[in-house]
Amino acid sequence: MFFLSDMLNKKLKLPTSGEALPGRARAIPTASKHYVSRRPLKGPYPEGFEQALVGLGCFWGAERLFWQIPGVWVTAVGYAGGLTPNPTYQETCTGLTGHAEVVLVVYDPAQVSYGELLKIFWEAHDPTQGMRQGNDVGTTYRSAIYTFSDSQQAEAVASRDAYQSALKAAGREKITTEIAAVPQFYFAEDDHQQYLAKNPYGYCGLKGTGVACAIPDKAAV
Repeated sequence: MFFLSDMLNKKLKLPTSGEALPGRARAIPTASKHYVSRRPLKGPYPEGFEQALVGLGCFWGAERLFWQIPGVWVTAVGYAGGLTPNPTYQETCTGLTGHAEVVLVVYDPAQVSYGELLKIFWEAHDPTQGMRQGNDVGTTYRSAIYTFSDSQQAEAVASRDAYQSALKAAGREKITTEIAAVPQFYFAEDDHQQYLAKNPYGYCGLKGTGVACAIPDKAAV
């Protein structure tokens, strides 16, 4: 019983540099093209397009949510925010890499704004749960927004504050979402890219709070 409790505690706490798995210098192999759109997963991306990087629990369902949005050019799943270089899925699941499961979204800002993507992000999951999403427990499932610019950072913070007000009015808890400058992003293995397109009846743990998010003017384009 102590062993199981100790393992669970480790998964709920980010590892220190001394605890993190060593990883590897070489990137983990992945797909070259998006399974649905057939567009290049790693680019080159069209000139003028922008990127968003978010974590909202298991990345299978989260990626499907974003690839269906008009104006989104391509999506990919991977790992970010941790310490272990080029981690595998199995390694991230131990909680000893420090990474969150995330979705990279490449989009046309003329068709969909960053603020609109943030609204979808907030409403699709429960950002108050800390190191978990529902039954998915561990640091890999934490809520996170990793920003590519100062303007994205400002929009993310403004949207968080607006959503916090809405959640408070609904009697919900404090948001625990991590908002930080984009760290190194590692593409996940081929099996995990567009997983629910390949496995239509596969697991999707997305579940929002039911509270609407009104993006403030500062976060709108």
